[in-house]
Formats: sequence, structure tokens, C-alpha cells
Amino acid sequence: MNKQISIIEAIDKIKDGDVVMIGGFLGVGTPERLIDALVAKGTKNLTLICNDSGFVDKGVGKLVVSKQFSKIIASHVGTNKETGRQMMEGETEVVLVPQGTLVEQIRCAGYGLGGFLTATGLGTKVEEGKQKVVVGGKEFLLEEPLHANVALIFANTADKYGNLNYHGSTRNFNPIMAAAADITIVEALKIVDVLDPDTVHCPGVFVNYIVEGTNHG
Repeated sequence: MNKQISIIEAIDKIKDGDVVMIGGFLGVGTPERLIDALVAKGTKNLTLICNDSGFVDKGVGKLVVSKQFSKIIASHVGTNKETGRQMMEGETEVVLVPQGTLVEQIRCAGYGLGGFLTATGLGTKVEEGKQKVVVGGKEFLLEEPLHANVALIFANTADKYGNLNYHGSTRNFNPIMAAAADITIVEALKIVDVLDPDTVHCPGVFVNYIVEGTNHG
């Protein structure tokens, strides 16, 4: 089954109010073409799950500037002053999550787990409103899974079945997000007929659609 679709078809999968995961780490391994198309369409009231909010002119930061998020769940927002401004002015809800906790919450959603226990955040604002569990005499926070309606991720190479390959640090959050959404859309720099199984970093079973990307550096 060939999973390649047009950029317009891909963005039409995202509806107002959806929870959207977007791969990348400070613009590295980010699906820039999908982001630009989402900015152009103007889909609103989205919840973002991402490592960071990018920069004002790169990555998911462009969606922040166009005020398409009502809520942002991320581990870092310091590189985008607009995110901070919207947070301080009460325009956008921003939930800051320790990076390891964030990726594990996403993994739990993809693996069908009910959550995980961690000591990270105990005694800080992170613990507010969360259940505590004692195991072996030690206290932990129960962190629940983070699931999305749509995941927009990047790959260096994809085959027509949705198998993905990454170069270096472009992998980051992308493969783990692929498993944690109802619909996963991949922007791939290169699309081939079949990838060598030994080079597959993310299996096509997690991928619904593929669009052709552009080399954004």
C-alpha cells in the first residue's frame, strides 16, 4: 500500500481543537513543510505536544506566532519569546514538563501503558494535582500517557509502506511520537520503494501517510 498523499490532503486531516504532536528538537528533525502548510490553513485551538516551541521564525514557533495553539505541552520554551509572552499574558496555556518525563508519557501512549512512576518533580510544582504512589518505601509521581489525534513527524527517508530511516539527531522525538497518535503523517526528504530492513528506525505499521519534504538544513 502506497501511503504517499499530497500536502493539502495531509493538512486536511487536522481539525480545529485537535491535539497535535510535532517532532523535532529546536528545529532539528522538524517537519517544516507540514508546519508551513498548517500555518497557511490557519487551523485553530490546537493543543501542541512537542519537545520545545522552536523559534519565532522556525519550526513550531511559526504556529505559536500565528496563535494556533490554545495549549502547549513542552519541556522548553526559552528560545521563543512569543511563547513566553503568550504564557505571561494568559493567551496560551503552557505546561512545562521535564524532558525525560515528557518522552516517557508519549512512549506510554504508544505502548498502551497506563502511565509510569517517577521521582522527578517531587517537592516541586510538577507534583501539583498528581497522584503519588509508594513503592518499596519510596514515593513516586504517577505520570499519565500523552496521546494525540495527529502526529506530524519528520524522516530523512521513507519507503512507500511507511518504514522510516533517520540520520543522526533528526531521530529525536519522531519515532516515539509515531506510535502515540490516531493518525501519523510523515514528511520525508526522500521516498523510495522499499527500505533495507536493517536500516529501518521506525516501522511502517505506525505510519498512516507520507508527504514529500524539502531539505531545510
